[in-house]
This record gives sequence, structure tokens and C-alpha cells, in this order.
Amino acid sequence: MATRAPQSTYRLQITADFDLHEATRRLPYLHALGADWVYLSPILVAEPGSTHGYDVVSHATVDPSRGGHEGLAALAAEARRLGLGVLVDIVPNHMGVATPVENAWWWDLLQHGRDSAYADYFDVDWDFGGGRLRIPVVGDGDEGSIRVEDGELRYHDHRFPLAPGTSTHDEQHYELVSWRAADSELNYRRFFAVNTLAAIRVEDRKVFDDSHVEIRRWFDEGLVDGLRVDHPDGLRDPGGYLDDLADLTGSAYVLVEKILEPGEELPRSWATAGTTGYDALGMIDRLLTDPAGQAPLDALETRLRGSEVDWHAMIRGTKRMIADGILHSEVRRIVRELPQPLRDGDAGVAGLEDAVAELLACFPVYRSYLPEERSALDDAFAAARRSRPDLTAVLDVLEPVLGDAGDEGAVRFQQTSGMVMAKGVEDTAFYRYSRLTSLNEVGGDPSEFALSLDEWHRRVADRQEHWPTAMTALSTHDTKRGEDVRARITVLSEVPQEWDDALSQLLELAPAPDPGFASLLWQAVLGSWPASRERLHAYAEKAMREAGDRTTWTAPDEDYEAAVHGLVDAAFDDAKVRKVLEDLLARITGPGWGNSLAAKLLAIAMPGVPDVYQGSELWEQSLVDPDNRRFVDLDAREGLLAGIGEWGPVPSVALDDLGVDKLLVTTRALTLRRDRPELFTSYAPVAVSGAAADHAVAFDRGGAIAVATRLPVGLAARGGWGDTTLALPEGRWRDVISGRVVSAEVADILATLPVALLVKED
Repeated sequence: MATRAPQSTYRLQITADFDLHEATRRLPYLHALGADWVYLSPILVAEPGSTHGYDVVSHATVDPSRGGHEGLAALAAEARRLGLGVLVDIVPNHMGVATPVENAWWWDLLQHGRDSAYADYFDVDWDFGGGRLRIPVVGDGDEGSIRVEDGELRYHDHRFPLAPGTSTHDEQHYELVSWRAADSELNYRRFFAVNTLAAIRVEDRKVFDDSHVEIRRWFDEGLVDGLRVDHPDGLRDPGGYLDDLADLTGSAYVLVEKILEPGEELPRSWATAGTTGYDALGMIDRLLTDPAGQAPLDALETRLRGSEVDWHAMIRGTKRMIADGILHSEVRRIVRELPQPLRDGDAGVAGLEDAVAELLACFPVYRSYLPEERSALDDAFAAARRSRPDLTAVLDVLEPVLGDAGDEGAVRFQQTSGMVMAKGVEDTAFYRYSRLTSLNEVGGDPSEFALSLDEWHRRVADRQEHWPTAMTALSTHDTKRGEDVRARITVLSEVPQEWDDALSQLLELAPAPDPGFASLLWQAVLGSWPASRERLHAYAEKAMREAGDRTTWTAPDEDYEAAVHGLVDAAFDDAKVRKVLEDLLARITGPGWGNSLAAKLLAIAMPGVPDVYQGSELWEQSLVDPDNRRFVDLDAREGLLAGIGEWGPVPSVALDDLGVDKLLVTTRALTLRRDRPELFTSYAPVAVSGAAADHAVAFDRGGAIAVATRLPVGLAARGGWGDTTLALPEGRWRDVISGRVVSAEVADILATLPVALLVKED
């Protein structure tokens, strides 16, 4: 539907230290690499010091600290010179309010309350607050630190306006309340549970226009070619928003950061080219996972946890914990919006809150889109009746209301279910489930262990038919583990007994208070090695606090945390622990790099628009944010790319410490896609025959044939490819990655690297 779509993108994180002027300087490298469009993180004015840009405080201009309008104009001009398109990440759902004085809309709202010109811009339940907005910033017993100073209300470093004609803090249109009140007493909608990100009502046309004034200018002036929409599920009407955006941009290329559960489809009525690619990421990782590893890894997880782990039961529990905890304010808001007769009924408010929380815990996907799609809502009601038969009567009266697209409570429920899913699954259960952590990734269901070749081909053919220009991602600023961390961990599915033995030794040498969490942590160590001690300590802290079962951000258990940090130190300081790790790394590193190359080629060659997350043209061993936004040495990458003709493929990926092979695969495949787009217009499996046929995946994109190795440990164990052949059409075929002319023998095609991209010569 887009007027122009990219062949590929390269994501750059724009910050004060890497601003638009610096990005402009790097565009020739992106072009030389083979990228088609540059893809920028949010560039509107954000909170001072923000490293990610999702906390927008003004929609009026490009952030001066990120290069300002001049920086964007310079980047656009250089992109045009090089033939690159420009894609920009935008944030329509919320604004940053951590520093009220920086956000003119929020400051005015606090100063004038319901009489503010921006009272309808933010999603505030004034009646619940007794006419006041509740701001949860006050520490326990610290009310005495609230003071009036220099014509403002102050609380430590926080500054707030005084209402006109008032001089005391008890006469404002807002009240500073305990931080603990955020869980259940807030009266404004947020981004998930982040109190400093307040939702805006972009469904209101005036709010849409005012929050897109700068974005409109980008398209009016031809500075930007496409947009990535952050968190559309938080919007009241995502489909309506996308229609408005299409009108504003002239139906430009637009992607949505939408997470799809297995079997779920993106609404085809939406004005979008597709998702940002987590669905494709999950497919690639599972194709490279050995299904034979599932049973032994299940058994290991059962032994570590003391009982069998039911993933779906686990996430029902973690989601219910979120609905009853940090997002209970949202549950209460839904109930307050239900029809009065329902709230006055036999169930009472408490019963309705219980039932709504249970439905949110049982919801199978991120959200429904009434009235077009309600199967997920039906499934949630059925599941809630099974899990809580005592709520059947309440659920019976709720069902017609929450299924009515015109009911305010139903709308609120749709906006909230995704929050509960994200916090309960991505940010909690993913840190509690350690069976094979390469599958614990945004947009994936860890209970889906592996994909067969037939299922892969079926899903990818469907992608070609319905979403040929959706994005394909391997690493993003939100992934829990970088692509090459996951690729190495995936090897454990091929050597489950060796992993079991190594983990048993590690648990004996470095006893852990929670063996299950220790498994998750040691997998992160293996996948990211040689990560620094500092990075691994930071990961350990975030992972155990996000898990939330033994320690939390708000109530840390110092003894437990010290014991977990001791495991990280043991990796560096205990020679016996180090030997166990090094022995296992010697076994899995080479196959892990092979998986990395396979994943990279599949991502670039399959249907969709591949994104190269900054720096991931070399090994990308980042862990969860903020680790994945750390400094990337683009100078080193430029130097390697400039000399790649001299380097050529490294003879063994096990010896490739820099990632030169990955750079070679990336640049040759990207360049072919950009320069020969006619070779990537369809999708058909290419038959592989012979004893090792299951170890190769091959497909024809309409003239370019991609071939990649899967399950490399098993391939080596069987003695290699043997007589395995590819059903190549007649003609002379050259691998653009190695430069070699090849035969139909897979051993010949993959003699240099575990991947190949074949093009027929005239």
C-alpha cells in the first residue's frame, strides 16, 4: 500500500553523543554496506539526558540536543545524494512528564487543571482524583520535603507550577502523593507502569494535529520517507490512527511495533506495511532450534524448579500479579468506566475488579480490536471461567459489555490488556523461565520450541503473500538478548546433555540460591562471553529484579542479590568455574557463529524488509537494554568493510573473533537486495535431497536462491553433507557471498561458509 518501500534498513540510535550530524557523516558507510534506508530512533524533543528518545516532551521540533532541524535537513540531503530513504521512529501514545517544566502541555495542565487548554490532551480521570491529578513522587514519610520556593512547588529536585493566585501546596490542581499510590490510586493513563510517561488522547483530531505538526512538516518538505509507530496497542483506535497517519503522510511506508502471538494475524484493514519484525525473529530462531532438545531440556527445567513448569499457567499467574499490582490503577479505571447499573449490581466494585483482572490474566494475545476481531476476548472469557468458576456470574454480566466496541469500559480494557501482557510476560515470566532462553524473546512464545522445515516454508510463503514489505528484525533496542547471544544459546538444544552436565558442575562449584534462575544467568554468560564483569553484573541485577519472585526493584533482598552477583564474580575469579565455562564454550561457539550467519542470511533474504540494528553487521552480543544501546564502533566497521575484498571469508567461523564472515554475509546480501530487487519478488522452497537434507533450508526469492545450514552440531556428528544435493535449476550459479561458481552438491555450495546466496549467471 506504500508508495515507496525499502529493500532494507539500518537502525541508528540518535542521542546527544551520536546526533543527526554524526549520523549524516555515517551514511556513506551505510550505503557501502548495502543498506537501502536509514532508520532513526525518535528525534523529537525528549526529556533532558534521554538516551532513547521515547519520552517526548515537545512535538514542535526536532530535539536540539540530537541535532535539531538543521541536523535532520543535513541528513536528508545526504541520504538523497546517496539514494537512501529515511525512516523515523515516532511515539504517538504518550509524552515524558518526569520534568514538568520541559513539557509545556503538562506544565499548563498542572497549573490550570480542568481549565487548561490541554486538559483534554491527557487521559485523566479528574473525578477519581477529586478534581486533582495525582503525581506519585513522595517517599515514605517525606511529605515534609514538599515546599513552595521561587513561585513554584518543589519536592527535592522536582519542580511544579503553582495555580494562578495561590501560594500553598494544598490549593493546586494536582497533588503529590506517595510513590506507592501508583499501583492503585493513579488517575491518569500511563505507558505501561511508567509514571513519568503520560498517555495522550491522539484519537482527538486536535491532539493528533498538534502532536504531529513536526511530523507533517517532514513529509511536506520531503525530509522523511516512512515512519515506525511505537506501541500502537496503547491507542484507543489503532486502525483509525493509522488512517489519519496515512492522510498526513500521503500513504507513506509505515510500520507498527505490534507483537503477534503464534497464530495471530495483523488486521489486514490497517494502513500499514506490517510489523517491526518480532514475528519473523521468532520464526528464524525456532528454525535453528533442534526439536530433539525439547524433552531433555524440559526434564532439566523440571529438576531445577522442583516440579514441572507449565508455561501458560506461569504467565496466567504473572499477568494476574501485574493486574493486581503495578497495573491495578488501570483495572480500577476500567471498572469505573463500566455502566453504573453494572457497578451497582450484586458483584460490587470489588467483584468486578477481580473479574476484570482475571480476564486480563487470561487474555491470549496483546489486545483485541473490536468490533472486527473478538475471538481473543471470547477465548479470555472461556479461560477465566475455567480458572475461576466462582466468577462465572460476574463474567456473564461483563461479557456483553466488554464485547461492545462502543462501551468505554470495553475500550479501556483493550488499551490495558497489552500492558498486562507486556509486563507479565516479557518483563516477568521471561526472567523466570530458563529452559532455553534464546526463545524468551519479545514477540515469541517460549512454549513453541522449534519449527520444522515444512512449517517454516508455510509461514514464510504466507508472509510473502500478505506482508511482503513488513520489517524483519533480529536485534532491536527492546530485545532481551542480541541476535548472536541467542544464536549461541540455541546450540544448547543440540547438546542438552552436555549443557546439563556443565550446569550441574557450575551449581556444585558456585551454589546458587535459585538453581532455575542460575540456569538463566549462566546461559546469558555463555551467550555474551566475553562480556565484561560490569555488563554481566548489570544484567544479573535487572534479570533477578524483573523476575520479581525473590527480589524486586522496590524491595531488594540484599542477601539473595549478593549470592547471585557472586555467580558472576565466580565466572571471572574461580578457575574451576572458568574451566567449565571455557570447555562448554569451546563446544558451542563455532556452531553458534554458524547459527548467527544462518540467521543473518535468512533475515536478509526472506520476504520482508530486513533491518540491521546498529553494529549487528559484526557479532552482536548485547544483553537487555540499556546494554543494547551502548557505544558501537562504526570506525572499526568502516575499516573492515573497506578491506573486505582482501579479507575474504575466514576459513572457520570458530576462528572468526571479529565477525568478518558476518560482515561479508551482510554486505553481499544487502547489496544484492538493493541493486537487484527483481530477484526478490516471490517465494518458493527449493528441494534438498540426501541423508543430511534436514540440515539445510533453501528457497528461491524469484532468481536469488538462499541456502543456510541448520543444526550444525548434528550435521558434524553425521559426517557432513555427504551426497546431499540441492534441486538447482539448470544453468551456471554463483554464490555472491564467496564469489564461487557452485554445483548442486550442498557440500560444494557450502564449502566456504555455512550459508550461500546464489544467482544465475547469463
